Amino acid sequence: PDWIIEILSPEQSTTKVIKKIIHCLEHGSSFGWLIIPDERSIIVYPQGKNPAFFEQETDLLPVPEFLPELKLTLGDIFGWLKL
Repeated sequence: PDWIIEILSPEQSTTKVIKKIIHCLEHGSSFGWLIIPDERSIIVYPQGKNPAFFEQETDLLPVPEFLPELKLTLGDIFGWLKL
């Protein structure tokens, strides 16, 4: 996929999910998000760059270059999820 988005569930291994995101980045994905509902945080994995951690409701999240007009905050994402 161009952009991989994973939502970590309580029974999932964080390591396995991160390995899946890295695998996708190494094979053509340009961007990855790991959404961590229990911590209300998101780790963003841009291809070829260091991951970035977001935990404030007002944090504007980085998105892939092919969607420059998309503006999402951490609060937007968690507002859509039923937790």
